[in-house]
Amino acid sequence: METAERARLDAFFGRIASHFTPAERPASLLITHLLPERPAFVRGVAEVTELRAVLPKPKSVHAEAMRLVENSGHTCDKLSRELFAEPDRAVRYIEAKAAGLRVVLLDVGGYFAPSLHTLCERFSGSIIGVVEDTENGHRRYADLGKLPCPVVSVARSPLKEPEDFLVGQSVVFSAEALMRSRGDILHGRTALVIGFGKLGSSIARLLHAKGVRVTVHDIDPVRRTQALSQGFSVARSLEAGLEGAGLVLCASGALSLRGDDFGRLRNGAYVATVTSSEDELELAGLNEVYERTRVGEHITRYLTTGHYFYLLNGGNAVNFLHGASVGPFIFLVQAEILAASAALARGGLDPGMHELGSADRAAIAATWLDYFNR
Repeated sequence: METAERARLDAFFGRIASHFTPAERPASLLITHLLPERPAFVRGVAEVTELRAVLPKPKSVHAEAMRLVENSGHTCDKLSRELFAEPDRAVRYIEAKAAGLRVVLLDVGGYFAPSLHTLCERFSGSIIGVVEDTENGHRRYADLGKLPCPVVSVARSPLKEPEDFLVGQSVVFSAEALMRSRGDILHGRTALVIGFGKLGSSIARLLHAKGVRVTVHDIDPVRRTQALSQGFSVARSLEAGLEGAGLVLCASGALSLRGDDFGRLRNGAYVATVTSSEDELELAGLNEVYERTRVGEHITRYLTTGHYFYLLNGGNAVNFLHGASVGPFIFLVQAEILAASAALARGGLDPGMHELGSADRAAIAATWLDYFNR
């Protein structure tokens, strides 16, 4: 990032922070993709809250970004699902970082969800709330039922819609780039898109524009009707959709392919995801059946008697191979995370799922336009 671009981004987050910083800053723990532009967001979080630890998502860590964050005096800890899956371990970790403090948890993917009830009950300070960035994480918290604290989700914010569309572009770009590295192209291929939410529908439209015959599978009948209305074929079952697809893109935000489903893939099919293998794919049992061979950079062939398919980027989000860039639109969502943190700090939100108000979103959008609509 050029010096002028960095200065403009810092100025943007500085203005957002000055608008939303609460009278009493809470402590925070930040889970984030640590991509090249992310240090500016981390600095913004540190203005609105007292940032106690950064937990980079392990499959999206840029070395220079981590160096900049650590040089700014922030601790980067190792993140895994296991860290917060076991309540006692989760409590020990947060006690070590912020004992006795008011804490907001900034999440990407529902990492804190398994231990949230225990954290709210046993932590020596207080968990004043969670800010969640993704649809996958939104569902993890919603599935808890009666929540012990407020959870402010930005996953369904209108400010996130540009990001979702552009992430779809980056997913299609990366999948095609890997296929082309083996002499294959998208045009004329058949594809199955699993999940027809905002991201999956974007991917389906972009694939169609590239001459791909797209079939959609979604467990939600409403989304299936939406796919039909937009001109896509809808698989009568996942099994039927898999059998005809030369490319499978998993965008459900949940488990898309179980172990038995891989055997239904047509020979030579490519499989890619938009989140991570631990969320979308049940890969563990395949190692006993398939021989794995690296046949290209970030392409693994799974081969057994009479059957083979290709897995892109080890089943992790394929777009992170090429930076997962969505341009300055990502800063809209990051600014909303700062505003949501401030809303939790001010208090007054009951336990349960919440969204930021329209007035705050309008203020964020207007500020963003001042800096990036040039």
